[in-house]
Amino acid sequence: MADKRVQADLEQGVTNKPSAILRSDYAAPAYQVDKVDLSFELFDEKTVVSNTMQLRRVGSADAPLQLDGEQLELTELVLNGQPLPAQSYLQDDHSLTIDTLPEKFELRIVCEIDPARNLALEGLYMSDGMYCTQCEAEGFRRITYYLDRPDVMSVFTTRITAQRSRFPVLLANGNKTAQGDLEDGRHWVEWHDPFKKPCYLFAMVAGELAVVEDSFQTVSGRDVALQIFAEQKDLPKCKHAMRSLKAAMRWDEQKYGREYDLDLYMIVAVDFFNMGAMENKGLNIFNTSCVLAEQRTQTDAAFQRVEAVIAHEYFHNWSGNRVTCRDWFQLSLKEGFTVFRDACFSADMNSPTVKRIEDVSLLRSAQFAEDAGPMAHPVRPDSFIEISNFYTLTIYEKGAEVIRMMRTLLGPENFRRGADLYFERHDGQAVTCEDFIVAMEAASGVDLGQFRRWYSQAGTPVLNVQDAWDEAAGRYEIIVSQHCPDTPGQSGKLPLHMPLSIALLDDSGVIEGSEQLLQLQEATQRFAFDGLQQRPVPSLLRGFSAPVKLEYHYSDAGLLLLLHGEQDGFSRWDAGQRYMLLLIRGQVTGELNLEQGAGLEKVSALVSVLLGELQLDADKRWPATRDAALVARFIEIPEYSYIAEQFEEIDAPAITGAVRTLQQQLAAALGAQCKAVYHALRDSLAEIGAYQPDAAQIGLRSLKNAALAYWLRSGDSDSVAAAAAQFANADNMTDQYAALSAMVASGSRTAEAPAAQALNDFYAQWHSESLVVNQWLSVQVVNDIDPALDNLRKLQAHNAYDDSNPNKVRALVGAFCMRNFPRFHAPGGAGYELLASEVLRLDPVNPQLAARLLAPFGLWRRFSGQQRQLMRDKLQAIARADLSPDVFEVVSKLLAEPGQ
Repeated sequence: MADKRVQADLEQGVTNKPSAILRSDYAAPAYQVDKVDLSFELFDEKTVVSNTMQLRRVGSADAPLQLDGEQLELTELVLNGQPLPAQSYLQDDHSLTIDTLPEKFELRIVCEIDPARNLALEGLYMSDGMYCTQCEAEGFRRITYYLDRPDVMSVFTTRITAQRSRFPVLLANGNKTAQGDLEDGRHWVEWHDPFKKPCYLFAMVAGELAVVEDSFQTVSGRDVALQIFAEQKDLPKCKHAMRSLKAAMRWDEQKYGREYDLDLYMIVAVDFFNMGAMENKGLNIFNTSCVLAEQRTQTDAAFQRVEAVIAHEYFHNWSGNRVTCRDWFQLSLKEGFTVFRDACFSADMNSPTVKRIEDVSLLRSAQFAEDAGPMAHPVRPDSFIEISNFYTLTIYEKGAEVIRMMRTLLGPENFRRGADLYFERHDGQAVTCEDFIVAMEAASGVDLGQFRRWYSQAGTPVLNVQDAWDEAAGRYEIIVSQHCPDTPGQSGKLPLHMPLSIALLDDSGVIEGSEQLLQLQEATQRFAFDGLQQRPVPSLLRGFSAPVKLEYHYSDAGLLLLLHGEQDGFSRWDAGQRYMLLLIRGQVTGELNLEQGAGLEKVSALVSVLLGELQLDADKRWPATRDAALVARFIEIPEYSYIAEQFEEIDAPAITGAVRTLQQQLAAALGAQCKAVYHALRDSLAEIGAYQPDAAQIGLRSLKNAALAYWLRSGDSDSVAAAAAQFANADNMTDQYAALSAMVASGSRTAEAPAAQALNDFYAQWHSESLVVNQWLSVQVVNDIDPALDNLRKLQAHNAYDDSNPNKVRALVGAFCMRNFPRFHAPGGAGYELLASEVLRLDPVNPQLAARLLAPFGLWRRFSGQQRQLMRDKLQAIARADLSPDVFEVVSKLLAEPGQ
């Protein structure tokens, strides 16, 4: 990346500042590529890439051809069979430009690259001795000179040649069309993809891999071969991924009418990968963490993640590949739509309510913070310096919420008609978010003009709800006002069109006929409900019908009524979270003392409701009619990141103290019942027998392990033995890791303590399993009681840690900085020093990873006194270094004055 480095001293002025790319400057390409023939000759010391393109000019006659390219050694340049002299083209560190070209022509380019030295993991690189690619967003330019932009779509044929003994498996996009052996022990394979695609969807793999094979018959009767490639030892862990793939293929046919189009669908698992997975046409490349799942080595959450990511990448075959985005400003066109699709799939495969809670938790704890900070941007951004910085929760998760609102407003049938029309109109095209909206309007007859503002306005809207009760008339009114706070570059925002799902409750539960879907379009609107017998409690934003912050002054009694009397599972959970937030806020501000007086009374009122949810039946068994997974969510305290979001000024020590106090109070009050629940669920699962990662068993295990954690925190001496026994005897990673985590969180830290012994035993048992080792690294640094930072420093020197592997860095450094709020923000700033040093270490070799690690600094301005200054000092220290555009863009925005 040396040729892309920039100097950025934001205190003394910036020189060499990289320029931003603007959406308003979009211009269609002057040339299109109709056909590409690629040849890869793989050698130890280099890879020779031959690229033969059939091009045609579609712009003005005098338009030059400017191809993107980085870190390429050009060895041949041939136009229509004739070598081009050096004076007829211009080459620099980022491009190759040729003037005076015919309307149609063939251009052959031969380059040499060095994948072994490509530590950025973009383009063609090595992962544990295997060649693999990552071309989204702009990695293809590291492979060969090309028009590296998504609106240039072409048909690719790829030939790979390598030593058979070391690289017996040679894969690329599409269908295999030919193969053969050469005299020197080398062999070759040719692949052809008949569907046009942009180069960011190109993929190739070469290595020594084993394969799991299966097949799928499409709705029209076509047989599709399915292959998942991994190391031989990991093949048993691919079965769940294969089942998930087939389920996703059938679901997409049933829900969207989308049938797979090639004869072959392949997935390859690689350990060194910057992202989760990549939807390359016909050849998906996956981070091992998103494809490998086996009960002894992966948790229930990992099983569900594999299922979701497998589905996400498969769904991209239509929402991303067959129809792709015109430019990277339209990224949410494919990602928001596909995240929505995979969320619906996961909801159908598992508990819909718990899935909704998980999605909203991520949105409120992380995406809302993104919206509230200097990195805030619209779902369709207006500018960027480095596109890799915009693979964000705003693009993905908020983008999916925008699609969800669209379906809510149009209705499921109209939304399906709109999706069908979108695919029909734009198959084989690179299009925009506007094209998607227009298709929805055409199919439904609904005007989405105002709704479009969701794509252009940044920030999280705030709904302020006031109410009025006329007892004599039996009339209840709610007055809903909406506004969206200013964000960098945007102020004075206009009202949005959004759905607000509500119901009214009285002492007996949801009032019949009160469930309504209201449409908000004005700055302030009033809604009236007549014929009521008593003042109701409103359940607002049911199912989280819009990605907004809700301001409504609920009474304690109102929240507790919602928690036990609502029918909507999400709203019940949300009421409990709001109640806990009130307790924590009161403890932080000093208005409450949760250990005595009014504060303790409020805790006791919550405990009473939670004990009711945890009640066993007359036979001391868990009631079959009660959703164990949902109850496990009820007893969870809100995440630190979401709690911090509630404060204008974030006092990290005070928040940490308040959370710990509430944890201890709940543990003391719930501990005995959690002990009973733990034993009941343990026995129920034993009766069920064999482990299955299905919704029912996952729910039982999640509550059992949540109960164990509370029981341990209560201080009951029997709990330690129970946790140790579960750890030793577990036949699945969910139970073993839950016991380990609970012991680490609550036990003594002496070398003789059960937690310390369990950590040693866990590593001894699983040291050869890379993904399990990642969990072992994380559990030692995420706990707010442990000397987590000291543990981290020791683990950095452990032979299990590889600081060049993104998975390991995320498991250790990322886990500490992003998941251990108390220790990362501990007084003195040692956590900030660690993060800054890691960013500076990683930036020269893997700038994408370095830039993403900066997320915990996002709200630095809102922290109180010393913490704010310490974070500012570290950001300024980073800014004075020689930075990549990736890190420069993030740091410069973090340090920019508000409003800039």
